Amino acid sequence: MGDRRTFNVVILGVGFLFIFTAFTTCGNIEQTVVKTLENATFTGSGYHSLGIIYGVFSFANLIASTVVTVIGAKITMFLSGLLYSGYIAVFIIPATWAFYLTSVLIGIGAALLWTAQGHFLVENSEVSTINRNTGMFWGLLQCSMLFGNLYIYFAWNGHTEISDSSRRTLFLALLVASVLGTLSFLVLRKVPHEEEMLSDEEGQSLLPTRTMYKRRANTAMQDTKSEFKTILQLIKTKTILLLSPCMAYSGLELSFYSGVYGTCIGATAQFGAAAKGLIGISGIVVGIGEIVGGGFFGLICKNNRFRRTSVVFLGMVVHFVAFYLIFLNIPDDAPVAFETNTLTSPYLTPSVSIALLCSFLLGLGDSCFNTQLYSILGHVYAEQCSPAFAIFKFIQSIFAAVAFFYSGYLLLMWQLLLMVILGFAGTLCFFVVERMQSLSLDLQEY
Repeated sequence: MGDRRTFNVVILGVGFLFIFTAFTTCGNIEQTVVKTLENATFTGSGYHSLGIIYGVFSFANLIASTVVTVIGAKITMFLSGLLYSGYIAVFIIPATWAFYLTSVLIGIGAALLWTAQGHFLVENSEVSTINRNTGMFWGLLQCSMLFGNLYIYFAWNGHTEISDSSRRTLFLALLVASVLGTLSFLVLRKVPHEEEMLSDEEGQSLLPTRTMYKRRANTAMQDTKSEFKTILQLIKTKTILLLSPCMAYSGLELSFYSGVYGTCIGATAQFGAAAKGLIGISGIVVGIGEIVGGGFFGLICKNNRFRRTSVVFLGMVVHFVAFYLIFLNIPDDAPVAFETNTLTSPYLTPSVSIALLCSFLLGLGDSCFNTQLYSILGHVYAEQCSPAFAIFKFIQSIFAAVAFFYSGYLLLMWQLLLMVILGFAGTLCFFVVERMQSLSLDLQEY
């Protein structure tokens, strides 16, 4: 039984590795690709597409658990993988209507996929193996930032323009990766307790399949209503209200490092023929920052001497240093350049080393905020962690969507200023919540 569960976790991780190799790479480059399309009828925006995805994702999360309960985690992940593959396929033969339609569908698919992943991981874990299995899964998932971005570097390095044939070849490769990841979900095995449950159901001749699914749906709807009521109660609490600016900031910086910054590097005229290839390297370095931060802060926070506030403060400083260097190193019109290259010059002569250092700092700072937000929510709402995490993802996704929509219109300077203001406010509010928890513990001990 243990071997079967371990097999399932590995296959789950491999499936996500392939799917998000395709999607993460796509998100990193799509605004650059859209700007270079040799297609007069295509009027889509990569920023708007990503904004739609995150906006739909935030609301689809509210119904995702019901769908997973009714049709099962395995089938849900397979169907969601098909939606991801459809989005990637649009870039092979671009059409504006298909581009935005699949943006909506992948937003729904993302909510279903991540909810099903959580269910499936828990089903295949025990108390003694949950940490190991989570580590295995996230380790495989983080590798998704490596392979696609490496391909970008080798394929685009030295090219100032992206030809139609180069675009088709790239997205065909990404489509194959996404389809392989989707098909891998069909290999997942049922754990023994599920098989016993199903055999009992099948043995009840008086309970047809339609009735069985109807009962599942009714149960799922009751659970969803109960969780939604809990969410409405929690969102009014002082802790959630104070943490909201920090959650919102995590959404702004998520959109910046995952879709905007790579576009800025690719549009920087001073990088010359290396600019497009650097998008891939930047994506890899962001991933390295995420992995280093996640691993390091996961270890040091086991020591009580290192408070959550210390890590969040470090994340704020790291991000502010990155924003200042980006302000000096990247042209102000980089996010909004209508053609592939910028027209203005930054304060410093653009440096590849500084640009990649900023990529690392963006990933490192993001891991600081996310790990500590999960940590404090899990600590404060130990008995209601699922609704609390749902609120976090909802606020984060809404602000990521908003950020993607304004990214195509605001100059880089104003985008950075917005993140500095919200980042400072979010960090300050996080400190207040941590202080409230410390006082509460002191009173309990007294």
